[in-house]
Amino acid sequence: MGENTGDRGLEHVAGRVWLYPHDPDPDAIGASVAVIADERGSVLIDAGNSPAHAREVRRAIAAAGLPAPRWLVYTHHHWDHTWGACAWADVEVIAHASATALLAAEADRPWSHQYLRDQVTENPKLGPSFRARALAVPDFGELRIVLPHRTFTDTLTLPTGVVLRFVGGNHAPDSLVAVDPDSDVMLVGDCYFPPPFHLRTDADTPDLPMARRLLAERHAYFIDSHSAPRRTT
Repeated sequence: MGENTGDRGLEHVAGRVWLYPHDPDPDAIGASVAVIADERGSVLIDAGNSPAHAREVRRAIAAAGLPAPRWLVYTHHHWDHTWGACAWADVEVIAHASATALLAAEADRPWSHQYLRDQVTENPKLGPSFRARALAVPDFGELRIVLPHRTFTDTLTLPTGVVLRFVGGNHAPDSLVAVDPDSDVMLVGDCYFPPPFHLRTDADTPDLPMARRLLAERHAYFIDSHSAPRRTT
């Protein structure tokens, strides 16, 4: 039986930035994947939440006639942004330096549907995330967590002019933002979100000061991974 995809297709944002939109079902935890298209090779911002998700994005890139990805940037190490990486071939994976140890720890876990069930039994607050992982990855035999091939600590400019900048934050300590100056678009991942649900307290809220600082840079578009793009100018 062929893969049942539900592919959504790429949406053009501005300039050379395209977006495979987030899954509108919040229970699916399907982050968006951005494509910054360039004839020297496209830049992917995040990998998709599973190999199947990555294959959907790859088909959408081909259908749109965009150059194949050459670089894959993790905005942070969380599963819904990184678990699709093993389905991307011939890409250089780039992340903040602190992501390597975090992903290595995740790679050491014995991922399986039974492991997910056992973990939720021990900590029910993991339920929403782990149920979404079970739906995203029907076959854990094809999952391989890919560690970064290249890291940086402050900023990094890719050969296509895309600028990566470390911002950190409460959601994930390795969070970075990506800016395409040519298109005047900033992609922020989940950097200003509160911590993941299983780590969240009643006092945790979105980091609005961080969001305001980023918005103050006045790029034409501001895109997080679980919302529609925001036009800001």
